[in-house]
Amino acid sequence: MKSLKGQLLIASPRLLDPNFVQTVVLMVQHDKNGALGLVLNRPTELTLRQAWEQVSQSTCERNDNLYVGGPCEGVLMAIHPFAEASQIEVLPGLHFATETDHIKWLIQQGDEKNVRFFVGYAGWTAGQLENEIEGGSWLSMPATIERVFASVETLWRQAKREIELAAILGKANPGILPSDPGLN
Repeated sequence: MKSLKGQLLIASPRLLDPNFVQTVVLMVQHDKNGALGLVLNRPTELTLRQAWEQVSQSTCERNDNLYVGGPCEGVLMAIHPFAEASQIEVLPGLHFATETDHIKWLIQQGDEKNVRFFVGYAGWTAGQLENEIEGGSWLSMPATIERVFASVETLWRQAKREIELAAILGKANPGILPSDPGLN
């Protein structure tokens, strides 16, 4: 099994689960025990400041949106560029954090652009994600910092377009393409 850590999963048009329709998921962790990812393009109407005021006495000046990372409940999580607040390096220059001290430190960094905060995550048990990929529910491509922090309004369409173009030019890994091209 090849790990998908540091990859983006792009929901194929055949994926109809309302939690994942037209989503792009950053794979934070993937091994024989299962996988954890964060949906990148599901912002909430709630700002980080509003959420923080509900759970903490400390101040938060960040007005960026909070994101729904997936349907599984979890603590407040973040992706960011700071190695000093990292639990997992997802890809070079991009880190993941859930520890309270790291989250507090990240909140105090002001309006750093390459930081996103999430509630919830996407999780898969051992073999579940591989079965979904084999069934054509997900396409994958390498994550880059630019892709991770791209506009949420166009992220899914742009990623899907990049995969289609790679397929047309013969540069795509055939294992990531759907078996029925009509589903694109």
